[in-house]
Parts: sequence; structure tokens; C-alpha cells
Amino acid sequence: MIESPPPYAGLMPDLVLDALDSTGLRADGRLLALNSYENRVYLTGVTDAAAVVVKFYRPGRWRDEAILEEHAYTADLAEREIPVVAPLVLKGATLHAHAGFRFAVFPKQGGRPPEFDRPGTLERMGRFLARIHAVGMREPFVHRPALDVETFGIQARDFLRAGNWLPADLAPAWTGVVDHALDQVAHCYARAGAVRALRLHGDCHAGNVLWSDAGPHFVDFDDCRSGPAVQDLWMLLSGEREQQQAQLNDILTGYGDFAEFDPRELHLVEALRTLRLIHHAAWLARRWGDPAFPVAFPWFNTQQYWQARILELREQIALMDEPPLLA
Repeated sequence: MIESPPPYAGLMPDLVLDALDSTGLRADGRLLALNSYENRVYLTGVTDAAAVVVKFYRPGRWRDEAILEEHAYTADLAEREIPVVAPLVLKGATLHAHAGFRFAVFPKQGGRPPEFDRPGTLERMGRFLARIHAVGMREPFVHRPALDVETFGIQARDFLRAGNWLPADLAPAWTGVVDHALDQVAHCYARAGAVRALRLHGDCHAGNVLWSDAGPHFVDFDDCRSGPAVQDLWMLLSGEREQQQAQLNDILTGYGDFAEFDPRELHLVEALRTLRLIHHAAWLARRWGDPAFPVAFPWFNTQQYWQARILELREQIALMDEPPLLA
């Protein structure tokens, strides 16, 4: 079932500025909407202080306890001098409410996209991710979900089937290939065995890393979940197998300085990539009632889109049959 449109239409500039004022910071009227689809995010000027980023959470997505658990995790990382952008504590709280919206305020963090092809960059990324994971191992999430085959794969597949999103002529092919792909994912998990789940960033792609002369800053822990450590590593890999192997070598060289990596998790790299692909299609379908999505993703749900997804999953099935990368 498609979600009802969120009430973001009511999130007018005056409301955003009033929300910031309610935290004790005084907005100076400068306001810039930042690129975000799941939530609504604004760069906002503050009188006699540095600008801040105000994030309004999508209504109904997370319970307060889950958001606060995210905030506590990032605060713990920041206290250990790990470069993450944690929410500000204002009036004794990190999660605020105004006019029916829940929001948090973050310091503005400058930076540029990381250049992973520059020598030393991936090794530094590995060191910081190992430090994040060392903290993530200390205790489990209680209110945030796990990244697993059920939530990212089976539930996503079933949602797309039930909603009749597939064109009639492509539905049988997609159904067959997604079922095959999920069987292969299960085989990958079986080969990996019982790997440790820990608190993760969860969505550690280049867009969620800001690079400065001091190194990386990790932003947007909105998707932090429990899962295997390799989930935060594989999205840094790109190119052909030989390139990915060289990139992984660099990451693990740095990672090993602060944490031990279980090489069995490499059986999960293509499985996790497959789950992300299936989950992403279902995410777009679930959000299609949000007016921002048809504008931002006009190619979704076209004949060409589903043909590409079928081909993509077939390629993933073949990749999951290959030996894993080496630690």
C-alpha cells in the first residue's frame, strides 16, 4: 500500500524559522533547503552564531525512542573524538517538536566529496570506520532494526508484488529473478556463517562523507541499524573486481589498526548489494505519494526502469556465484 502524502506542504519557511527559535537559537532569516528526500533538511542562519542544519523527520518513520537512540550513538562517537556530526543539545534535548513536526539541529559541517582514488584516502576511511565499529560493538541497539534478509529483501519484494507495481508483461520475469536472487542471498549468508552484528552507520556511501584537510566527517546516521561490519565497507568499493580488491586492501589496512575484521563477512558483499537494490525499489514505491518523489525520480516505475532492474538482479545472481573478495 502506498503511503499517504506526508504533511511537508505545511513546512513553510516561517514554520522552519519558528521551530529553530523554539530551541533557544534565534534564526536570522537565512534559509536554504538542502538535498534530502526521506526527511526535510534546511541550512539556517543564526543571529550572532554559526549557521546550523535543521532536520525535520519524516512523520511516522521512526518512533521517538529510535531517533533518540541514533542521537545517543552519534553523541557517544563524538565524545570519543570520532568525526561524526551529532545533533546539538539545546534546552537539554536533541529531539524537539514544533507544530506537529519532530526535528533536530546539527552544526554545519563543511567539506567536499571524498576522492577515493587518492592515495591514503581509503586507508584513512578504514581507520575511522574501525573506530566507529569498536564503539558499535560495545552495546546493541534496542529500538532500531537490523539489516537482514527479511526486512531488506523479503518484505521489500512482497510490498512490490502486492502493490502491482510491475508492468504485466514484466511481472513474471521480475518475480522469477527476485526469488532467485533472494535464494542466492540466503546461500551467501549460509557460507558466511554466524557473523557478529553491531551498531553501524548503515548507509556509508560517499554522499554521507564530507572530506576536509583534517580527513572525513561522517554525516546522516538516519539509517543506522544493526548488521555486519562489512555493510559499512562495501559501499566504498567500485569498478571491476581487481579495482575493488585493491580498494578493499586499502580499507582493511587502515581498519586493522583499530578493530579486527572477520573475513567471512566478505561472502556478504554481493548479497548486501542485492538486498540494497531490492530495498531501494520498494523505498521509491512506498514514498511515491510524497510529491517530491515523482519530480526527483521521474524514471521510476517505467518499462525501462523495471527492465533495468531485472538485468541488474541477473548480474547480481552471477556475482553471488563467484568467490568473494579476499581479506
